[in-house]
Amino acid sequence: MIRAALITGVASLALPGCAVAQPSIRGEVYSDPPPMNRTVETRISPQVGALLTDLQAQGRAYRLEGVDVFSANDRFLPGKIAAGMAHALVQTPRDSAEFPARLEGFRRLALLTRDDVNETWGLYYYASALNDLKSAGLLEEAVDPETLTRLRTALDWRRFVREDDLTLIDLPNNYYGVAFSIARLRYLLGWEDASASEALLARTLDHFRQYSGEYGFADETDGQGRFDRYSVLLIGEIAQRFIETGIEPPPEVRTWLRKSVDLMLPRLNPRGEGFEYGRSIGAYGETAFLEVLTAAASLDVLTPEETRMAYAFSSRVAARYADFWIDPRTGSVNLWDDGRGTDAYRGKHRILGENLSLARQIFYTNAIWSRLGFEDQKPDPGFDTWLDTLPRSTTTWFSRGRYDRLLVTYRDEGRVIGLPLVNGGAGQHMNTPYFPIPFSPGVLAGSPDQTYPQLLPRLTLDDGAVLMPLAFFENAEVTTEGTRTVVTYRQSAADRMGGASPVADDRVGFETRYVLEPGRITRTDKVIPKPGVRIARTEMTFASFSSAPTLSETTAEYAEGEVARFTWQGLRCRAVAPDPAIHFTPVGAHRSVLDCGAETPGSGAFTLEWRMEFR
Repeated sequence: MIRAALITGVASLALPGCAVAQPSIRGEVYSDPPPMNRTVETRISPQVGALLTDLQAQGRAYRLEGVDVFSANDRFLPGKIAAGMAHALVQTPRDSAEFPARLEGFRRLALLTRDDVNETWGLYYYASALNDLKSAGLLEEAVDPETLTRLRTALDWRRFVREDDLTLIDLPNNYYGVAFSIARLRYLLGWEDASASEALLARTLDHFRQYSGEYGFADETDGQGRFDRYSVLLIGEIAQRFIETGIEPPPEVRTWLRKSVDLMLPRLNPRGEGFEYGRSIGAYGETAFLEVLTAAASLDVLTPEETRMAYAFSSRVAARYADFWIDPRTGSVNLWDDGRGTDAYRGKHRILGENLSLARQIFYTNAIWSRLGFEDQKPDPGFDTWLDTLPRSTTTWFSRGRYDRLLVTYRDEGRVIGLPLVNGGAGQHMNTPYFPIPFSPGVLAGSPDQTYPQLLPRLTLDDGAVLMPLAFFENAEVTTEGTRTVVTYRQSAADRMGGASPVADDRVGFETRYVLEPGRITRTDKVIPKPGVRIARTEMTFASFSSAPTLSETTAEYAEGEVARFTWQGLRCRAVAPDPAIHFTPVGAHRSVLDCGAETPGSGAFTLEWRMEFR
């Protein structure tokens, strides 16, 4: 149990066990991490408790890192505050001096926020908080009757789902899972019968079946082919809702969950790093692993050895959260400063909510591990040895057919390299975190919501059209021989830039070949314009965490960083200073940039190639 003394404090103080200096771009290698529950009790709970103490004291005047949190248009904030306060209250011993203050704090904050905008996920967070209080016998003490009556009306799935035909109101289909969770919690709170939650559960599973196809991963779009962190996480979230609300999941949930596990296990590492491509990564890329692996352990989807290794990794994720993501100078999670950045959806205006929701994920997964017998248990000392048994190369297919979608995972010494061919649908195809290029946590990264041509050719035709090889992957093949993995695919049409959705432009095609081998990655593109099509200019960028490059005609030698050398053919490259407004990543700023280009008069096919070598 989290002791009451550990959930008080002020946010401006450095947290116990935290180094004052900011960590490196990759963070620590954990050879002997503390038990997950120890990190939660002594570091993460005090950090959240400090924020809540300041929030209680300051009310609507509360500012965090300069952000007026109640004027920041965080549509989920009331629910997240309720979830954080409920957790702190339930974990505080009733005979402690702190309990009355926590109880009064929940009452006052419930009253303070009851008329604030609170939507979808916020409704779920709030309903979950009330259910936790009810289970602890604290609901009537913590919420006055009038506020509870108003919450019963407000916390309703019908606010974003049409009751007559159960269709969503201007939301993507993954919100069926949110609606199901709210309906189930309303049933547990005694506010409605089970019929709505059962119907919404059926809709949730139907959606997953329809858009996961034969490979079992949810398309983030309605069949347009975008598969990212959420495609792997979604079944973990669904599974967690079964666990939270005490429902036995149907067998296919375990089957789908196992597919996500099989993608994740070959990506485990000693630092606790998570997803490195797509949106909403950084700290959320790591808690995604935490949610899926914990649900899998709880539902007996893992073998005994996998369970021990999943707990060992979860302990590393928690330690990394405390060491790497929480800034001891501010007492807040840092997703936005010191060269870090995330997509606009998770902008700094949501700073309080992001602190509370990230911590909540760690709190409830830690509670599951404790129920499974791992409370305060040291992680398995054989974790590093087990990592050495994982396959060097794995391929996960998301869909095959007109266009192929897949992820290649390649282990190279201390690096996990991902090559995602996952980019379809509106909204993200032009952004670097979705490019079909190699990513590796803290080694190779894109910049959220940025469109510079990271490691890919960007072609400008003589009519001004801008084309890139981003979305229309055909005939993808992956072959492995020994330590070497070769990935080939073609695109008979380029993606024409300028719109929200990929637009196929068949005036230029591409044949692409990647070679991944120990210490080296090579990409070769054959660019094939149709007869008469003229390409005016070709551009490419390499934004890197390595620094101090020395350039020759076709090579950059880096003095520092994991990329030691980068070579190119078919372009001319020059070193330019990184632009802080563009060259940021979830873990920190890029430290050097190569700006490459060539005038390409004529209309025939030509070849481009680059190679990077690692230390």
